[in-house]
Amino acid sequence: MNSHFKMIISGGGTGGHIFPAIAIANQCKEQYPDADILFVGALGRMEMEKVPAAGYRIIGLPVAGWQRKALLKNVTLPGKLIKSLRRASKIIKDFQPNVAVGVGGYASAPMLWMAARKGIPCLIQEQNSYAGITNKLLAKKTRTQRVCVAYQGMERFFPKEKIRLTGNPIRSSIVPVTEALTQEGRTFFKIEHSKKCILIVGGSLGARALNHCVKNYIEQSEGNSQVDIIWQCGDYYRAQIEEFVSAHSYPWIHLHPFIHRMELAFAAADVVISRAGAGTVSELCIAGKATVFVPSPNVSEDHQTHNAMALVRQNSALMVPENEAEMRLMHTAIELVNNWDKKTLLEQNIAQLSLPNAAKEIVNEIIQLI
Repeated sequence: MNSHFKMIISGGGTGGHIFPAIAIANQCKEQYPDADILFVGALGRMEMEKVPAAGYRIIGLPVAGWQRKALLKNVTLPGKLIKSLRRASKIIKDFQPNVAVGVGGYASAPMLWMAARKGIPCLIQEQNSYAGITNKLLAKKTRTQRVCVAYQGMERFFPKEKIRLTGNPIRSSIVPVTEALTQEGRTFFKIEHSKKCILIVGGSLGARALNHCVKNYIEQSEGNSQVDIIWQCGDYYRAQIEEFVSAHSYPWIHLHPFIHRMELAFAAADVVISRAGAGTVSELCIAGKATVFVPSPNVSEDHQTHNAMALVRQNSALMVPENEAEMRLMHTAIELVNNWDKKTLLEQNIAQLSLPNAAKEIVNEIIQLI
């Protein structure tokens, strides 16, 4: 086909929507360098910064989400939605896309709604095992032709004939862990090769509950630990955690506000403690790591619990609810580190769930629509 086609990618709000969208765009440009890609996001949301940083154009819509904690702010939502629909219509008229892709988030609703009404082929990429409201409505109420998913059993949310099991696009640096990569990771993080190691990762901003559990473990250890800990505390909590660690200066604590070489962190660790965002789950499947998930209870429709349970039901991971984490989390992780058979079984099972070619398969579906 002619590689000079135009594509709109719409959505965002969180990294879980934005980074898969950028991965799709990158894969598209790799296969079709002449493709013209335009992002459409929500004004004031993080995509307005992250997308240009990745080298792509983005236009913002004034759309916003429902405010549960500030109900008076919701009186402006109908006006913002109408303005966003009009703006989306103008974008389509000016850009003349051959296809529209929605990745979830506020902006994808008005953009894909108008694209479908104007006869533009539409594709939805759903990252989670429990579909978001926006994507469910778009798949059922518009002429969306494809829904690319990362989990089995999504027929309960979307028309079966539209579903394609592709997986979630992830960072290209994340690969299956090998012995050589493990040695490189342990050298990078200064972990003794004979010591067992747990990685705690709570996202780029960090997770207060996970940080609290690690602090308790350190205080109770009185300087003695069975394991080394790579602790990604998050930039938001950096100052207070660095102050805490300076008062508990133990060589087995390896503190990092943010980890840039996550592939090496996965490789260095025997066990990972993590939130259960869709992208993180997909990366851990690719890496093949034994994981204890602690889903965040503060996300819409409890997506993270559904994501984690999809793996727990297949004996591919463990899960500790956040309200039980203080009592159980570190004990569960250390017990797993010391149970070679259980750890190996989880590694084998989670690796079998990996879908490493997600971005390429999604781009192929897009091309078929065009």
